[in-house]
Amino acid sequence: MLMMPLSMADQGSKNTIIKINGRDSVRNHLSELGFVPGEEVMVVSDNGSNLIVQIKSSRVAIDAGMANRIMV
Repeated sequence: MLMMPLSMADQGSKNTIIKINGRDSVRNHLSELGFVPGEEVMVVSDNGSNLIVQIKSSRVAIDAGMANRIMV
């Protein structure tokens, strides 16, 4: 299975989160937003420096640095 950062996922494609990289504080913050392994996430919009993603029933804006820590 190939992993890639969420920042490289195609807009509109559904992906499953495999793991979250980074320090504990970063992983905890993303977990509070719903980014946990096994959860399905979809990139709604990508302007290069920020992404809008749909996770569960919410849309969340994250920067590319955070998106690079989310492996799908």
